[in-house]
Amino acid sequence: MPILGRGEDRGDGHCGGNAPASARNPWVRPFLLGLMAGGLAMTASARALADPVYSLPAGPAPAGISVALGADGVEADAPVYGPPRDLSEGRKRDADRYRSFGSRVGAVQWEFAAMLAILTAVNLPKDLKHGSDFHFHDEGFFGRDTDNVGVDKLDHAFNTYLYSDILYARMKRKTGGGFQSALTAGILGVALQAYGEIYDGFEDSSGWSMQDTAFNVIGAGFSVLRNSVPGLDETLDFRVQITPNSHVYSHEGKEHFRQQHFLLALKLAGFDAFEDTPLRLVELQLGYYASGFTPRERARGETPERHPFVGIGLNVGELFFHAPRSRLGRAVRSVLEYVQVPYTAARTN
Repeated sequence: MPILGRGEDRGDGHCGGNAPASARNPWVRPFLLGLMAGGLAMTASARALADPVYSLPAGPAPAGISVALGADGVEADAPVYGPPRDLSEGRKRDADRYRSFGSRVGAVQWEFAAMLAILTAVNLPKDLKHGSDFHFHDEGFFGRDTDNVGVDKLDHAFNTYLYSDILYARMKRKTGGGFQSALTAGILGVALQAYGEIYDGFEDSSGWSMQDTAFNVIGAGFSVLRNSVPGLDETLDFRVQITPNSHVYSHEGKEHFRQQHFLLALKLAGFDAFEDTPLRLVELQLGYYASGFTPRERARGETPERHPFVGIGLNVGELFFHAPRSRLGRAVRSVLEYVQVPYTAARTN
């Protein structure tokens, strides 16, 4: 179930032949868009809190307090001017406290519960009105004869990735992060998407899609990998780009999928060889979008087309927020890890 709560869009241009959830409930779209923005903000603020930037006042240290300079002659265990540098004891206690899977889930229990509540509020009324017996639906993957030419599958992967990253960022504040925390967050992300997919299974115009489920797992797996391998989060992003159309932004249906471009961005700024050179502003991109599958395009005689692409882009986060010192700056930098700014890359299909 996509994070924006859309019904599955069928070939006739309607969401499963029924009015979309947003048409029956006008508050759904703004509310869920706010949820998505809030989730990104939660992720950004959690990272900002987890990686504070300290600055020491100018001038000599106050009397009786020495600055730990290591090789410059101050003993390693000398008092430190500023926040304590040795946090090993606290980290060890946290590691012991969150050693089990259940304890790590408990670290984000309220965030997880809130996400479940949102999914229930969005999907339950739809099934109560247009429900049926539980059934499966074979949607295919990236074929030209599929409803959305595969864009919806990448949408599932990205949403699960985003769920998992939000939960990991919140969990990391308590557990200290690491593979076990990343794996727990990934499992919870898949569980949330599976919960939403259950509602699809009972919807008369949709059904449980094994293809959606497969891409949910892929999205969570990438989140686990990126949050576990040291340095990978500094070099590789999974992003969505929303390309403006004549309405600027379409909230649902095929026009919504038509706007979406999904991509992986390899950031040269994450490599030591480039971090002090202008090339740190460059990133290499690999992505996918589709065209020709909306009713508007079909009316013009267009046919569905798949568009894998490669490109060279501008790292907007690195350009404007290279070393942010404020919490707001770090939050914006974090959001740019998930959202690609349109018209900042040169690409070829």
